[in-house]
Amino acid sequence: MDVMSGPYLIRGSVSLPEAELIWRFSRSSGPGGQHVNTSDSQVELRFDLARTEALPEVWKSRALERLASRLVGGVISVRASEHRSQWRNRETAAVRLASLLAEATAPPPKPRRATKIPRGINERRLREKKQRAQTKKGRSGRDW
Repeated sequence: MDVMSGPYLIRGSVSLPEAELIWRFSRSSGPGGQHVNTSDSQVELRFDLARTEALPEVWKSRALERLASRLVGGVISVRASEHRSQWRNRETAAVRLASLLAEATAPPPKPRRATKIPRGINERRLREKKQRAQTKKGRSGRDW
């Protein structure tokens, strides 16, 4: 058996701990011929986000908050069944989980600073609006 291409980096030097990943395999749905009835190629990868020690505390609280709707008892679950081989589905699931955690642990964006619109730009916008109104008014053939 080949070695997995992990460790799966979340961000910086933090990666998914192999010991904390829970793998489950089952039969994929859909077409596949004779082979499909005997192979467990669908992969479900579970990661206990609430109990992990691998993530910094700030990241963990951020992820728990952002992924609250996807968590079941503090555990995040990812499923992959796109490929016919269990191996490729394992890779897909692990990469998917790592990117999901990377997105969930990202720092919040800096708040937008309101800036004043320059007077010249505002005047040009109003001038163009007036011009457009005149153009449209000129299209109607009736004089009221």
